[in-house]
Amino acid sequence: MKFFIDNWFLILAAITSGGLLLWPVLQRGVGGAKLSTTEAVMLINRERAVLIDVSEPAEYAAGHAAGAKNVPLARLESSADLPKNKALPLVVLCPTGARAQRAVGILRKQGYENCRALAGGLGAWREANLPVEKSA
Repeated sequence: MKFFIDNWFLILAAITSGGLLLWPVLQRGVGGAKLSTTEAVMLINRERAVLIDVSEPAEYAAGHAAGAKNVPLARLESSADLPKNKALPLVVLCPTGARAQRAVGILRKQGYENCRALAGGLGAWREANLPVEKSA
């Protein structure tokens, strides 16, 4: 007991550093870690990741990431627009990133293990000056 009393500062430092190491793991949540726009672009370029936009059709038509496939969240489980190769990495996005996190959970249940949500959604995509298209 004397050891703990004499070395309380070292014990506190060890507990704090352990907590800081675990913090990223605790932040991941249900859908796994979120991707930054830089990580998403690298994944698209290096591993041929597919962009899946889970916005509603009207939101998608108003503006979406260039090359993204529109698969609304409500139709995600029954959509034929998803890649047949479940090993392909998927980058899931929506206007804010909230629906994308839920979509990642649904996709993982369907067997798409390599899917991640874009942090900040389409807003972050635009802020990074990445290409955005509008549907006619």
